[in-house]
Amino acid sequence: QVQLVESGGGLVQAGGSLRLSCAASGVIFSINTMGWYRQAPGKQRELVASITGSGATNYADSVKGRFTISRDVPKETVDLQMNNLKFEDTAVYYCSSNLPRSWGQGTQVTVSS
Repeated sequence: QVQLVESGGGLVQAGGSLRLSCAASGVIFSINTMGWYRQAPGKQRELVASITGSGATNYADSVKGRFTISRDVPKETVDLQMNNLKFEDTAVYYCSSNLPRSWGQGTQVTVSS
């Protein structure tokens, strides 16, 4: 059974940084694409960044150059380093796996302008 638990959200001023972490259990990283999604109030959930089983990364255009996704296979964690945060980054951030498709409970990120 897959379990994903996010941590690291909070309140930060625009231009600041946060690091989100996802503790994953029951996930085989070598065959899984792990992702970070976000959902702002009144908006659809969107992909922020993903990392494949081989380590290839993909980012939404809106976060390229500011966010970095990484994983630690022995520790079974997937992190999202967020720099130069903007007000529009405010959302609930979710960790996900695709095999099987699973979601964490989400962590709130609030950026004050």
